[in-house]
Amino acid sequence: MREFHLLCIWQRLSAALFTGVLFFAAGAQAQQHLTLTAHVPPAVANGQAPIVGALPSTGRLSLAISLPLRNETDLDDLLQQLYDPQSPNYRRYLSVEEFTQRFGPSSDDRDAVVHFAEVNGLTVTEAPANRVVLDVEGPVTIIETAFHVTMGIYRHPTENRTFYAPDREPTLDLEIPVLHISGLDNFTLPQAKNIKSSQSPEEAGKATGSGPNGQFTGSDMRAAYYGAGPLTGAGQSVGLAEFGGYEISDVQTYFQNLNQPLNVPIVGVSLNGRHLGCPPPKCDDSEQALDIEMTISMAPGLSQVIVYVGSSDVSVFNQMAADNIAKQLSCSWGWKDDESSLDPIFKEMAAQGQSLFVATGDNGSRTGANSVWPADDPYVTAVGGTDLTTDGPAGPWKSEVGWKYSAGMPSKNNIPIPHYQKLPGVIDSSNEGSKTLRNIPDVAAEANSNQYSCYDGSCSGGNGGTSYAAPQWAGFTAMVNQQAVANGGATVGFLNPSLYRIGVGADYGADFHDITRGSNGAYSAVAGYDLVTGWGSFDGPSLIDALTGSQ
Repeated sequence: MREFHLLCIWQRLSAALFTGVLFFAAGAQAQQHLTLTAHVPPAVANGQAPIVGALPSTGRLSLAISLPLRNETDLDDLLQQLYDPQSPNYRRYLSVEEFTQRFGPSSDDRDAVVHFAEVNGLTVTEAPANRVVLDVEGPVTIIETAFHVTMGIYRHPTENRTFYAPDREPTLDLEIPVLHISGLDNFTLPQAKNIKSSQSPEEAGKATGSGPNGQFTGSDMRAAYYGAGPLTGAGQSVGLAEFGGYEISDVQTYFQNLNQPLNVPIVGVSLNGRHLGCPPPKCDDSEQALDIEMTISMAPGLSQVIVYVGSSDVSVFNQMAADNIAKQLSCSWGWKDDESSLDPIFKEMAAQGQSLFVATGDNGSRTGANSVWPADDPYVTAVGGTDLTTDGPAGPWKSEVGWKYSAGMPSKNNIPIPHYQKLPGVIDSSNEGSKTLRNIPDVAAEANSNQYSCYDGSCSGGNGGTSYAAPQWAGFTAMVNQQAVANGGATVGFLNPSLYRIGVGADYGADFHDITRGSNGAYSAVAGYDLVTGWGSFDGPSLIDALTGSQ
């Protein structure tokens, strides 16, 4: 009887222990499988997007698997020091190797993801040196098995198209945390921030450029904002983020038609299997071509323009950071995405002394959150638009007003206000900016639809958009860095801390064109900072001296 009693106690203890082990194992397993961000579009989760069918299992997808940074609090502290003129670490940037060693995912974690991909039948296509992102591709059926999802085709609730997406959050049989898996859906597509051939009679009458019918050209922008100085961007590279290929013949035609030399090599970098070419009529290279044309026009002595072409924003920007060749970068696209997957990459760029300019958009204060991002990231210099008047063709700057379509507003993605916008004198009652959210733009340049461009196999006037303004700033910064290096200094890196210190300083009026007229709908251009033009456009030579310490 006693033995039976002891046996019953042992059985109960064993059952309790076994149950506890299962509970612990299940909890640990769930923790291993979870990603740190969401992937199912809200329209799928709440049923607003009806399912149309299954994504064909034989199709192939290109994915970008992002890993979280290490020691990110220390990185944030370092970034404050790198951009503080009083710090001994001011502009002492990190190399890719130094950044990876201190803040990138460990080599063991990267190896674990590579092993996971290979075991599950996925092909590793890119493994950049910073270990932040791993690009993979494979058939839909393999992806569904690897991430424990079912890929469906859904009817878009607001656009006349279908999209694909997973039916649930992905989980991974992996013991390390994964930040995000880009490419599992195409609910939001990148939108180019340019306007094609939309010239109105009013705008045509205001054009004072040297192009056909008085249209502005890129060289007009250089003459107006910089003049005839010696800086050309020599020794510097500009990187362009693009989501489609380009036809080099369009760029060649542009400079040939304007009787201007084209001496800058254009280097294409293909990611996610995207083609570098873009033959019309099946492909539209209007955004890609104008970005190249404006960049080279502003800085005609560049060492090269590197055009990064991909389908994944994470892949494109991470390759820019991992290469760390171009110290000035431009993006004229917008979309809605998980911000946490890009913000670590933008921090790496800032830590390495790279400047990133992003066009804000072309629908004024009504521009939606689905096309503003990533302009409102705190580590991006957001570029709005103006309407420029010059003193004749290829003439100097004469006047400027805020462009009515310049996207500007407090962040619609609820990005908190960064420290540089908290400086006294930035946000006040006159500009109606937010004291809790990131405000855009930071700066601006000519964007009105009176510009000449060549794309899609032909050339025309009447083009515009903040797409023209962002590469202007990238080309200008190449000249800034040319002078900085010639003076024995470092590149200027992430510009916003310096721009805002200048903006609230005594020399603001000499370094910027302060634009005080014009409205984008809800906001008006006012003295100082505003949500139409930011601090305004650059007064080239003076601002270059201010940024390089040459004053």
